[in-house]
Formats: sequence, C-alpha cells, structure tokens
Amino acid sequence: MEEAQRRALRRGRARLVLALQVAPLWDPLEERGLFTRTMVEELQSAGSRGDQARQLVIDLETRGKRAFPVFLSILRDTGQGDLADMLIKECECLPVSPQLVDLRPVELDLRGEKRNKKCLIATCACQVYELKADPCGHCLILNNVEFSGDSNLSTRDGSNVDCKKLEKRFKSLHFDVLTRQNLKAEEMVSELRALARRDHSALDCCVVVILSHGCQTSHIQFPGGVYGTDGKPIPIEKIVNYFNGSNCPSLRGKPKLFFIQACGGEQRDRGFPVDCDSPGNEAPGGSLESDATPFWTLAGGTDEPDAVASLPTPSDILVSYSTFPGFVSWRDASSGSWYVETLDNVLEQYAHSEDLLNMLLRVANAVSAKGRYKQIPGCFNFLRKKFFFVCK
Repeated sequence: MEEAQRRALRRGRARLVLALQVAPLWDPLEERGLFTRTMVEELQSAGSRGDQARQLVIDLETRGKRAFPVFLSILRDTGQGDLADMLIKECECLPVSPQLVDLRPVELDLRGEKRNKKCLIATCACQVYELKADPCGHCLILNNVEFSGDSNLSTRDGSNVDCKKLEKRFKSLHFDVLTRQNLKAEEMVSELRALARRDHSALDCCVVVILSHGCQTSHIQFPGGVYGTDGKPIPIEKIVNYFNGSNCPSLRGKPKLFFIQACGGEQRDRGFPVDCDSPGNEAPGGSLESDATPFWTLAGGTDEPDAVASLPTPSDILVSYSTFPGFVSWRDASSGSWYVETLDNVLEQYAHSEDLLNMLLRVANAVSAKGRYKQIPGCFNFLRKKFFFVCK
C-alpha cells in the first residue's frame, strides 16, 4: 500500500470507527482475497463494532498494494460509498511528496562547544504517533502512601508531593487525570481493569503511573512488582498485560505509557569512581527513604503471552522504571522521589521539543548523578514510533 493511502486511512480512522458497518464486509473481504477466514474471525472477535472497525482499518495497511482500491470498491458495493468518497478525498488532499517531514527544535549539549545550541531534527510524520484527540487520553495515578500494620511496610512520606506534581504535569499535557490513593492490591487491580475496559476509540494514548513500595518478582516480559496497602504484590507484567492488544482492543496501535516509582529490590548501589566531570550532588535535605521490600516468588506464575493478528502483543508499550531491577529507589520525605522530581522537571523543560525516549535519557543521566547511594532509572521500550507530548 502506498504511503499516501496509509495516511488517508489513518486520517479517516475516527470517522470509520464511528460509522463503518463491518458486518456486510466480512464475506467480500474474504472472497476478494484481502483477508483469510482466520483473519476475518480474529477481526470479528476484536470486541464491539467500533473495535472491529478500528482493527480492520489498522490491518488493511498490511494487506498489500491492492488493499486500498479493493476496500473502496467493497465499501461502494455494500452501500457505504460516502466513506469511500471520504477516503479518496483524504488521499487527494495529502501532499504529492511521500515524505511528510516534521521539524522539531532540540537542544544539544556538545562537549567543547557552546551549550544550548538549537538544531532541527527532521522526522518523517509516519514515524511519529499522532496525538490529535483532546484530551489525548486517560492518565491513571495510583498513589499508595499508608500501608496496613501487618504488611510491615512503612509510610511513604513524600509520595503525595510526587502525586501532586504528576497530576499537574499530565493535566498540562492534555490528559484526563484520575488519581486513586491508598488501595489494596485487589482494589488496584480493579482500577486498572476498569481503565483497560473503557472505550479508548476516540483517544490516542493511555498513561498509568504507580507510586508505591515495590519488589522483585518472577517474570517473563517485564520485571518487578508493586504493593497494595495490604502488603500483597502485583507483578508489573500483569499490570501491563491488562492493556495489551488482546485485552484492550481500543488501544491497539496506540502508545501505552507506564511510569513506576517503586523499588526493584533491596540492593543499594554505592556506584564507582569515574574520571570525567560528573556532578556529585548529595541527596537533598530531609529524611531519605527507599521503597524497597524483600524478594517475593509469586505462586501460580504469570500471565501467558497472547497474540494479535497485525502487531506483536507488547507493541506500543513503554514501561519506565525509577530504578534498575533489583535495586532500591530513593525518596525524600519532603521533596518526593528523585525519579519523579527529575521526570517532572525534564517534562517541563523539554516536552515541547523532544520525544519521550530522549527525555527519559535526560532523567536517567540526572538521577544517576545524585546522592551518596546511586540510582539509575531505565525503561522497557516497545514503542514503534517516536512519541511527542502535546504542548499548547
């Protein structure tokens, strides 16, 4: 399929999801060789009519050069010529050049040269996630501060500071923010499942932030776990899988971002000497605490991986951890955690000009330079495109 046709499908996706009648399409799609019977059955199992329509449009991009004109013909044959006309109009109004370029200013720190030089990085628009909806998507923040006495977990002083910063930040980035505080493990799972079951068809993204004590867990894909206030752990892997392509069809092909402020284990990193100039900031004043808890081996294993017809299951997912698996994550009782404080500062300074991965590198670099003990954030990245927040 030509790039102009792909972009026409993407630009017309919202109207197709709203209006496309999919039931009359299944037989012609199979008869004309665009999809096999198995593929059609997988599309039919995608969920509601809107979910089926969205997945059909996404999958059409993978069906070769004939897919676009044949699809238009089928639309006309099934009495949906207005949608075919809309797609033709979208295709014709696009520039003739196949490379739609998006120029974004980025600050570069060049050793030995004047700092804060501005340059323009050319990015093909097809390599950038489109965030056109307002709000961009839902942002769920789970903030656990006070834990039950029998959990043997301490109060997470400073976490409310983190929570307020992130509420304000994601609202400014055009997300619909929902905060829940002091939830037991079962209540956390209930909130996450409720968000995953919502219809995200009209939205372009989803963000989940978890502020809690954490631990190591057995895993297949994503390491670590977080605790409910009752001291019961939830694997990060399980949380992420609620939102994958099989369990949350209306978020297929859309970025799903997870930010985890919790320990990955009990190890304390004292770092190692370096010869280059490296800031040696001591931890900020106040009481320095960690979100560490002992290693847990979970009974029953973890969720089995599943598959989606057009995209790998973990696609369009990014999980940002406050610390390396196995190590503690530091939090100051008065100013909040190192990770969230730095993340918030970086988003404030660079969200208008840099993509998310580049900003997370800035976060990792800044946090790694702090304190007597060391901490370095990291991420598991399965995004397929560059992600830029919306800053207006």
